[in-house]
Amino acid sequence: MKLSFSIIITITFVQSIVFGQFKNIELPQKLGGNVNTSAEENFPVFSKTDNSLYFTRTFDPASIGGENDQDIWRSDREAELMYSKGQSMKKLNNKYNNCIIGFNSDESIVYMLNSYEGKKDLKKGISSSQKKGDSWSKPKEIKIPGLDIEGNFYSFHINKNEDAIIISYQGPSSKGEEDLYVSLLENGKWTEPKSMGNNINSSGFEISPFLSPNNDTLFFSSNGFGGEGDADIFYAVRKSSNWSDWSEPINLGNVINSPKFDAYFTISGKYFYWSSNKEAERSDIYYSTILPPPPLTASANGTDVTVYKGSDGKIDLTPLGGVAPYQFQWSNGSILEDPDGLIKGVYDVIVTDAIGQVAKVSVPIGEPEPVIAKVEVPEIILPQTVIYFDLNSSYLTKENTNDLDEFVKKMKEYRNTKLTVVSHCDRRESDIYNIWLSKRRMETTINYLVKKGIERSRISGSYKGEREPDIKCTNCSEDQFTKNRRTTIKVTPF
Repeated sequence: MKLSFSIIITITFVQSIVFGQFKNIELPQKLGGNVNTSAEENFPVFSKTDNSLYFTRTFDPASIGGENDQDIWRSDREAELMYSKGQSMKKLNNKYNNCIIGFNSDESIVYMLNSYEGKKDLKKGISSSQKKGDSWSKPKEIKIPGLDIEGNFYSFHINKNEDAIIISYQGPSSKGEEDLYVSLLENGKWTEPKSMGNNINSSGFEISPFLSPNNDTLFFSSNGFGGEGDADIFYAVRKSSNWSDWSEPINLGNVINSPKFDAYFTISGKYFYWSSNKEAERSDIYYSTILPPPPLTASANGTDVTVYKGSDGKIDLTPLGGVAPYQFQWSNGSILEDPDGLIKGVYDVIVTDAIGQVAKVSVPIGEPEPVIAKVEVPEIILPQTVIYFDLNSSYLTKENTNDLDEFVKKMKEYRNTKLTVVSHCDRRESDIYNIWLSKRRMETTINYLVKKGIERSRISGSYKGEREPDIKCTNCSEDQFTKNRRTTIKVTPF
């Protein structure tokens, strides 16, 4: 699903992400609050403080041009990852398709869809407006020579330095439906767009481009490289200073991508956001974050020499956790993972992973019996709790809130941990209803924990419906049913 005249430009200053870790991401969630409605929400653009979210809402009867119109909305932050339903920005909306594309670094300039000329299809491009007090000047077109957009779908992204625009559109030389092109700012003027190369462009469509802050990683959506469904989000790494020299695109995987439409990836702060209609007919805004990598440890088995003063000892080292690849520095100068040809003695090694975590192991080699050396991780007993809900209810009882308050007090001693909330139902209703109800119970529990001061970024959740009962029974008693209506909160280290 693509919307006519869909455009994104983002001018942001964001933290660097280890993009190779997209296999280790938090369970995606819909953006909290009331931003997502039965209408379609797309193109999230955040202010630099994250206090304001700008987006487009389509299929809303309140739009200036009617239900099929696309209007600009602004939503204010209520709490972390919680935003209000928002208000239509009437001064920037008209009866055509309107869209805020982004802002410059100090938010004194806003970039928008160029739908202010009075003729909807005559000129397809982008415009900008200067801030004047609490209002904005009349939008002016941004001139990009040779920009010949033939189709109805196109999108833009301006890089952090504001000297390159990535454009998605169908033009005279396009390989597929929409290809990605780049226009550069040279001597104060934008150059004619050039293709970003055959590694990026396919026989399908490539839309919603987004560049990492240092211009080395390009995110975009495509239906031309296979994947989970209609449109998937991919990324490619720039291989040289040439804007057409990119690696083969990599799919972000089925935790983010769905069998439906996933696009409009953007990054703000420590979270990344995108739009998807995976749970409804129309798109909503989702978010996730890369989970911290596991801590690095290591274990080693040492094999002694076979004869007195021999030199056939060896060590089998096993790195645990961390982020590969690893580097090894042994006290005898070896840089191998498993050194051999060793004489009797004690060998120390420093293991360093790809993100700088360090583990140290000391391994004695003697005679005549093998010695095993391990890094022992002390057992830490972490708190966990279970609460039980009333039949067909997702409301917290007084007993529930008392238990959760005691749990939150304990958590003050365990700040470097993460929480997993898992909710269940008994089997006395339909499976569809129980999935819905267990999701409500999960969300109620998470919202209460956040309200009590636990950071939302530390919490993940899942809902099982009537699956995985605590007590399996045929003719269940009320007590057994109650124990199956449980929500567990488990605590594990980062």
